[in-house]
Amino acid sequence: MSDQQQPVFNIEKIYVKDLSLEVPNAPQVYMGTEAPQLEVQLGNSVKPMDGALYEVTLTVTVTAKAGDKTVFLVEAAQAGIFQIRNVPQGDLDPILGMVCPNVLFPYARETISDTVNRAGFPPVLLAPVNFEALYHQRVAEQQQTPKIEIAH
Repeated sequence: MSDQQQPVFNIEKIYVKDLSLEVPNAPQVYMGTEAPQLEVQLGNSVKPMDGALYEVTLTVTVTAKAGDKTVFLVEAAQAGIFQIRNVPQGDLDPILGMVCPNVLFPYARETISDTVNRAGFPPVLLAPVNFEALYHQRVAEQQQTPKIEIAH
């Protein structure tokens, strides 16, 4: 096998694509003693670029609520540009859906923690995420979704 046929996976760039923080009930929220409940949502998107380059964006949204009041809401879109070449087409989707988010997650985790800390709250340390399980769950859901055919 020649060098040109060897599989290639390179991280070209990792960056924060979008970051937002809301503390809608400040300053009163800082006087509360109730420990907020955290809700974490994850999203993942892939955008092909030129050649063998792909932009993968992992979006992490953390909402903290105390009772019915929002304490804070932070959303970070952590992105990366990945070069993926000489990989069988059947392996490309799992790489983009599992490997790339696994690379991006520690950066997103740090961004969320740092942002929440700068907002005057204790840092939020997100638990590890099993992107392999999430990927397989998403694939299973897509296979169960009935295809709608339009008759002409």
